[in-house]
Amino acid sequence: MSKLQDPVLVVDDEADIRDLMEMTLMKMGLRVETAAGVEEAKNKLDDNDYSLVLTDMRMPDGSGLEVVQYIDELMLDTPVAVITAFGNADQAVEALKAGAFDYLQKPITLSQLRSLVKSAVTVSDAPSVPPEPQKNVSTAAEPYRKNLQTPPARQPLPAQKQQRNINAGNGVPEGLKSLKERFNTGNSIGTDMEDAPQLGGEADMPRLLGMSPQMIEVRHLIRRLAKSGVPVYIAGESGTGKEQAARTIHELSERADKPFIAVNCGAIPENLMESEFFGYKKGSFTGADQDRLGFFQHADGGTLFLDEVADLPLSMQVKLLRAIQEKAVRRIGDARETFVDVRIVCATHKNLEALVESGAFRQDLYYRLNVVSLHMPPLREMREDLGALILYLLYRHRHGNRTYKLSPKAQEALLHYSYPGNFRELENILERAVALTVGSIIQLDDLQIQQNTNNAVAQPVAAAVEEALSALEETPLLPVGAPLQPFDPRTMQIQEYLDQVERGIIEMALEQTRYNRTQAAKLLGISFRSMRYRMERLDIN
Repeated sequence: MSKLQDPVLVVDDEADIRDLMEMTLMKMGLRVETAAGVEEAKNKLDDNDYSLVLTDMRMPDGSGLEVVQYIDELMLDTPVAVITAFGNADQAVEALKAGAFDYLQKPITLSQLRSLVKSAVTVSDAPSVPPEPQKNVSTAAEPYRKNLQTPPARQPLPAQKQQRNINAGNGVPEGLKSLKERFNTGNSIGTDMEDAPQLGGEADMPRLLGMSPQMIEVRHLIRRLAKSGVPVYIAGESGTGKEQAARTIHELSERADKPFIAVNCGAIPENLMESEFFGYKKGSFTGADQDRLGFFQHADGGTLFLDEVADLPLSMQVKLLRAIQEKAVRRIGDARETFVDVRIVCATHKNLEALVESGAFRQDLYYRLNVVSLHMPPLREMREDLGALILYLLYRHRHGNRTYKLSPKAQEALLHYSYPGNFRELENILERAVALTVGSIIQLDDLQIQQNTNNAVAQPVAAAVEEALSALEETPLLPVGAPLQPFDPRTMQIQEYLDQVERGIIEMALEQTRYNRTQAAKLLGISFRSMRYRMERLDIN
């Protein structure tokens, strides 16, 4: 029997951060111990052995640098990594000189944390505690089953059928393959309850369906985030369900019985933002004929969801930052502040980090909002769930008791479309098709996507390839290799193709620099840490 691996020590004065890191590491199959400060960490290091130490830099009783130096004084062969404030490179350099092997910058993403831990210790990617058995696993029809008077009983699929693996023969995800086979039998598939395949999901998360690995990871992270009160930043393209994820976090939290207030920051005129967010007192300005509460007061005790937060003007960002820091707001015309207990969840389809670098979004507000990141996957990366989603939406948008079916050509078009608008676009396509179809068979023309089916996938890929190749052409040391094969949506997926392009670029850079990762990163204009993470993701040794 192999020796049990020593636990990981997490040192941070913020309980929410400690809990989140502990849950993440336990999910990776590691044992975890925590310390709330420098002195407690030193006491634990005196009495125990650890396979890795993760320490914050700024704590009330000292600096994480003291933890690094103490490990060096004890001559312990224990790797230690530090967590520094966003943009504070001096602390990171100082810690590396003192003996730290790596560092993370706040806000921390869980993918970065996992990569760092995997580079230091051996992990099994399996929880050390057996997971609790799932109860009442929902099917694709679960959200609307309550509307049926006599819902038919459904037996759960066997465990081996719940896995949606890619079929090695034709590159078609298993969920789509079964859907295509049912079309090819000569009978167009319908939307009866017995026809609807399982979309997976969990009974307490009816808003988030799907059995793709990405959605399983999203639900897994949401369940843990719901237990804490840390601010959450939800990233993702338009139509990927960011608000549904935010509502799910609220519904699973201790604040579930309190208000959930959703605000579209891009839809509020700039001159009305302060009054909408913080409220006003009667007589404070012309037209203020009565007292009014703002979004923060309405969400008191619950969750405030800031959608499209990147659209906030800089003047409002300053006021929002103070409200979050002080946990208090002052209505227009009021002389004193009112304390509010609000959990902030925000989302945007824009690149918030790029906006911070360009100065369009405040760095300090970004740090406050983005304590933990959650990424909602685009529909094109969930191909194994697409067939079941199509059936679910056809049933959802049916007229009366009519059963709608898809012609083979319509089905083929839906399976190979790229869905730049993601789930929202798929829903609009099928809702429109149900309204336009004559009879109960939905034809290709009813979908109104035939002109975009081939180009929608190829255009973003071609643009990405062109951008990558042009970057290479501007670098004299990197010759452009042979052109890639044209993208074929019938046999390829976007991410696989882009990974192939990125892998080729990185391998050329490594070859030119004799496999010196630091020099290759400089050649490509990226940081060494970014280079390392890209190589790990693409499995480049």
